[in-house]
Amino acid sequence: MNEAQFWDNAAEKYALDPIKDMDAYTYTLERTRSYLRAEDTVLEIGCGTGSTALLLAKSVGTYHGTDISEGMIAIARRKTSQSSVENLSFEAHPALDGIHAHEGLDAVMAFNLLHLIKDIPATLAAAHDALRPGGLLITKTPCMRDASLKYRLLKKAIPIAQMLGKAPFVQSLSVAEYDKMIEANGFEIIESGNHPNNPPARYIVARKV
Repeated sequence: MNEAQFWDNAAEKYALDPIKDMDAYTYTLERTRSYLRAEDTVLEIGCGTGSTALLLAKSVGTYHGTDISEGMIAIARRKTSQSSVENLSFEAHPALDGIHAHEGLDAVMAFNLLHLIKDIPATLAAAHDALRPGGLLITKTPCMRDASLKYRLLKKAIPIAQMLGKAPFVQSLSVAEYDKMIEANGFEIIESGNHPNNPPARYIVARKV
């Protein structure tokens, strides 16, 4: 099963799953909103079923959402058709293709996505190229290598779940490793934090330099 098929199969259940840590989600949502301007053109890669896009789109001029899964995008479009949001569009693309389809962006955002991508540096480099000078990369990424023992033990079950088609590709990152990766691809980190702390979901706002 390829990644698109995995997420297509998971789309309907994913749309119904509650957010696990609403306080952390709300906090990073508001921090993200504080960086966005009414005239901005932004891209969210790995937008899933569009829930975060619908909450942020009214803060910007144009909001594009992409996801590898046609099933996720179908749900996102359905949600948008039932809302009053008019500046929001969705396309089914792998992350790199989604970035390459756009240029001159004010922000590229990726929430709970980059640990699921095999070539994170290539994705960061593409985001850097697509951003205008001074544009922002805003990400939130689980860093399981710094998780507590309980979560590290659970991680050992992932390969078995992958063999059974019950889990996607996942990278295990540390916070320090992830920060360095972003800086190595032409960004200056201007805000960072772990929300939640365990397992750490690394929230970063970085400016293109």
